[in-house]
Amino acid sequence: METGFFTIRGTVPLVLNKFSEKAKQAIRDTQEAGSTARSKKKRDAKDFAAAFQGARHLAVEGWDGIPASAFRCAAISACKLVGFAMTRAKLSIFVEADGYEAADGSPLVKILKGKPRQVVHAVRNSSGVVDLRARPMWDPGWELKLRIRFDSDQFTMSDVANLIHRIGAQVGIGEGRPDSRDGAGMGWGLFELVNDEK
Repeated sequence: METGFFTIRGTVPLVLNKFSEKAKQAIRDTQEAGSTARSKKKRDAKDFAAAFQGARHLAVEGWDGIPASAFRCAAISACKLVGFAMTRAKLSIFVEADGYEAADGSPLVKILKGKPRQVVHAVRNSSGVVDLRARPMWDPGWELKLRIRFDSDQFTMSDVANLIHRIGAQVGIGEGRPDSRDGAGMGWGLFELVNDEK
């Protein structure tokens, strides 16, 4: 196994949307209430500031991060662009965490440059109803350092650097990325590879 260090810098905005603890608790409350949940359902006023805070991935130490799994999944997806076997990438490429999510312990990569600001976008729910969502957005110039551990019998350092470059140019990270499951995205979450070293 080898490790590559990659500094990346956002060329477009980055938007994240963590599934909030409040939303998880609401689902849990409904499930625990069982058949009585429907009769007691009420609609609370939406707190956009709280929704913005709830959509951030905050580490135990308080800093903002991006789930390490987002970069790993993006690298696996980028394999389609260059003919690498995605099944091998799943067993060969790993993103090392800078810390862990305070709420659920998920591995995070620390955002080193840039501050999030609240943005509110109109979105369409799966039912087709339009809703407003408050989310954190980082302006272009956000920055972080990736530590990628990889199986050097499967990939070279150049292969891994190529995958990181393709994530930044074509796949993207976070909400509205070009490789979004739910559509063609908004063009967010793209970046440039500033440097790489062994």
